Amino acid sequence: MANWGFPDFDDHEGVHLFTDPASGLKAVIAIHSTALGPAAGGARFWHYADEASAITDALRLSRGMSYKNAMAGLELGGGKGVILADKPGAVISEAQLRAFGQKVESLGGRYVTAEDVGMSEARMKVIAGETQYVSGLPVAEGAAGGDPGPYTAHGVYLGVKAAAKRGLGSDDMRGVRVAIQGVGSVGGGLAKLLAKDGAVLTIADVDTARAERMAAELGAKTASADEILFADADIVSPNALGAILTEQSIGRLKAKIVAGGANNQLATAAEGKRLHDAGITYAPDYVINAGGIINVGLEYLGHGDEVEVMARIARIPERLHQVWDESEATGDPAAEVADRMARRLIGR
Repeated sequence: MANWGFPDFDDHEGVHLFTDPASGLKAVIAIHSTALGPAAGGARFWHYADEASAITDALRLSRGMSYKNAMAGLELGGGKGVILADKPGAVISEAQLRAFGQKVESLGGRYVTAEDVGMSEARMKVIAGETQYVSGLPVAEGAAGGDPGPYTAHGVYLGVKAAAKRGLGSDDMRGVRVAIQGVGSVGGGLAKLLAKDGAVLTIADVDTARAERMAAELGAKTASADEILFADADIVSPNALGAILTEQSIGRLKAKIVAGGANNQLATAAEGKRLHDAGITYAPDYVINAGGIINVGLEYLGHGDEVEVMARIARIPERLHQVWDESEATGDPAAEVADRMARRLIGR
């Protein structure tokens, strides 16, 4: 099968490259699968080393969304939007947001966008002025929808506790040492929940001031963003960007468990086997971090309210244990088992 020079192409249904000279917009929208419904996945605004890196990120993320939505039992396929920043720290303009909304609208509902890295509820409202195919908008209290971050954090928290039970035999997080990489909306929310449970936290963020403020608030230690994965901890929780689990980094892990909200944590498929062979309990990222898409997905589909959202998020540990049970029974890595289960659900 042709991969168009991109190893992660994986028979995507469509990869759309957009420009808008008037606003300066450069964007990629990748649609991996619409087998279960419209391809849903957030849009991120990020600076990439080159355009090929942006396309690769969109391909990996959209495939992950296909798997995530399938495993979460949502009537949605998988897609992703990537908006290219022209330099690190750039701020997306209203004109670019409007132009992106127009590009989403042009796809006629095959892709539904939502909030991701570098975006916000306010920015999604601007996009919604140009397209009906958007979710994650401000909603009334008790309704499904709104900022997906807290819901992702809650699901990751439940998944971390499930992983602790599986990998450490512990039902109690008191005294469990957790190293958290990234303390933004998801990692920060996770840290606060674990601190309430008495976990011993070490945290890191590329924004060192943010990490120091949170450490002071929670009584946690800090580490550098480059070294946090290798902290002397029971659990390491990646909650920043992906591709951080490589042959080299896995070889330096001290933790017995990897469980976090970052997308595409494995640099390549081979890393799943490396974690398995090292005896490390791994929570496949698109299973543990499904809380946000459950929230905005049910908002878009019009299925239920916040009570339904939380009930579905509460099933994340059950799905993780299903993956780990099959991994134990077959001897296959958890990452491979999760992929196999997801592919069955979308008919691939």
